[in-house]
Amino acid sequence: MSKRPFLKATVAAIALTLSGVSLAQNKPIKFQLDWRFEGPSALFLQPLAKGYFKDAGLDVTIDAGNGSGATVTRVASGTYDMGFADMAALMEFHANNPDAPNKPVAVMMVYNNTPAAVLALKKSGIKTPADLNGKKLGAPVFDAGRKAFPIFEKANNVTNVTWTAMDPPLRETMLVRGDIDAITGFSFTSLLNLEARGVKTEDIVVMPYADFGVKLYGNAIIVSPKMLKENGPAVKAFLAAFAKGAKDVMADPKSSVALVKARDGIINADLEARRLQLAIDSVVASPDARKEGFGRINEARMALMASQVSDAYKTKNRVDVKAVWDGSVLPDAAVLDILPKKK
Repeated sequence: MSKRPFLKATVAAIALTLSGVSLAQNKPIKFQLDWRFEGPSALFLQPLAKGYFKDAGLDVTIDAGNGSGATVTRVASGTYDMGFADMAALMEFHANNPDAPNKPVAVMMVYNNTPAAVLALKKSGIKTPADLNGKKLGAPVFDAGRKAFPIFEKANNVTNVTWTAMDPPLRETMLVRGDIDAITGFSFTSLLNLEARGVKTEDIVVMPYADFGVKLYGNAIIVSPKMLKENGPAVKAFLAAFAKGAKDVMADPKSSVALVKARDGIINADLEARRLQLAIDSVVASPDARKEGFGRINEARMALMASQVSDAYKTKNRVDVKAVWDGSVLPDAAVLDILPKKK
């Protein structure tokens, strides 16, 4: 081994040791995203491309996903060691599978607010939640916003809503055609999908759940209990490396999208740069995230969410908030101080 690589590895080891992270040299970690490679995926691809995971002694592979529910199931089955999934989907799995031997736990909050929102076209006359009364809404049956809509409904006194189900690619198309009055979806996804179908931004009404009394947490990094128990230092090293990469992405979102383009050559880089910036502004560096601190949670807020999800999702058992979250491997405060300064 030449002196330069050896020196680099030594410096990395010292830095991680000083931050309280023990190394697990060349520890393989299979990680699955919640969805296909889009702008927000840069948060994970950056530390991989920059070698931050490797410097932490980790051999990380990152695969695209096809929904948070599937990611939770695959981490539970042991197919993946870690993943990125909606907190509500994780809670639902726990409450509906009490006897599952390997129920994943969340260890770092990335989307401090759910990206779920109700979207409508201004020409429909819908401007506020009250205008949804008696209207026809549409979304895939597994959509996070649709499943959590009873919480939005209760918070805003919405009544008499009917639902139409469709496959994800048809959601925005059906809204544009007038088949439905409004949709639920991730704000930074459905907004751009509507624009791609010829709708001007100023003609779209977006009602983010977080702005209308629904303070659900969004996506978190999850890990299998087996991995956490047997390789806690490796999980902590992963989170520290991820935080470092995420800080780089938030400092320069546009250039980070090149990493997403490298994984999926057919994406529109400009579109995904906008999606990434929207995600950062609305759910990663949101006012709630700044208040609680990146990666962390507020226990009372999480407990309320557990109760709300139990009711809205009609789970077999009540969600046990102590079983779905473990903050013991979060890196030190200095490592988590990554949110960009307010402009």
